Amino acid sequence: MYTDTAETLESAVDAGRNHTLRAAGIAAPALRATIDTLGSRIRPIVGYHFGWLDLAGQPTDQGSGKMIRAALTVLAAEACGGDVQRAVCGAVAVELVHNFSLLHDDVMDGDLERRGRPTVWATLGVPAAILAGDVLLARGCAILEGDSEHRTWATELLTETIATLAEGQMADVAFEHRTTISLEEALAVSEAKTAALLSCACELGAGLSGGGAEARERLAKFGWHLGMAFQLVDDVLGIWGDPAATGKPAGSDLRNRKKSIPVAAAMNGTGAAAEELAAIYRGAEPLTDDMADRAAKLIESAGGRAWTEAEIDRHRRGAAAQLEALGLTEEQRRPLLALADYVAFRNH
Repeated sequence: MYTDTAETLESAVDAGRNHTLRAAGIAAPALRATIDTLGSRIRPIVGYHFGWLDLAGQPTDQGSGKMIRAALTVLAAEACGGDVQRAVCGAVAVELVHNFSLLHDDVMDGDLERRGRPTVWATLGVPAAILAGDVLLARGCAILEGDSEHRTWATELLTETIATLAEGQMADVAFEHRTTISLEEALAVSEAKTAALLSCACELGAGLSGGGAEARERLAKFGWHLGMAFQLVDDVLGIWGDPAATGKPAGSDLRNRKKSIPVAAAMNGTGAAAEELAAIYRGAEPLTDDMADRAAKLIESAGGRAWTEAEIDRHRRGAAAQLEALGLTEEQRRPLLALADYVAFRNH
């Protein structure tokens, strides 16, 4: 995907994963403690969604996803040199809001699998998924209220971000009824649905730990670039990813005619490949495996994959530039830069 050697990329991913696991581990006990306070009807549903419980309510050895948003909050706090524990409530809040959005998005998108196993709505029903998501949203908004010094700006930032997430999801749903969208529209959805929450996570980490206005602004922009890269990588993996690594069926985005960024970039190009791809997307029936394979080849031929991968690298570099502009030392930058590499080079 990039000019770096395979050994360099593998090392970068490993370092980023290790920093993510460490930072997420700081927030994980508080996240579990929050989930433990949920009512007896909702708690098993949420536990299943996070991968902590099976359908019978028994503990599993599955994790709760990458927890990148929570990790970002912790790493941003560390980069500011403040009290990391002050930022843990923000890490929990963004992780709860993220999982609220996943529960609801799975229902709206009809997704049957997440993290390598059936989604909540597909196994426990739509009402269970919606209500569990509602509870996570409520707890996520309330958790910042425990810090009287920061609750006003932090809660306002989180609630504004939630509104942005909803706007992005509404646009995404509306696109399902259109045969084409512009590349600008596709990018705007990614900004609202993904980049906004990662930006929020970084700003919460900076602000809650005592960082000043410039730290909040620069780290928020770092998170925005990282969020754009994250979604672009997701879109690439949604078409060309290995199901064994992603936990999602191969080609599911294409079979559902999802108008992801590589698709939009290809369809808004010129030439025979772009025209054939547009014709496929104008169809009404779900794509067969053969048609999905053909669509993937057309996206590559029309330049959609190359354009998206170039954007991933641009945002990766843009994120790094924000840390340099903030004047952080190499030691302060290293964990966040490693996470940026992990996001850009990951295969799941």
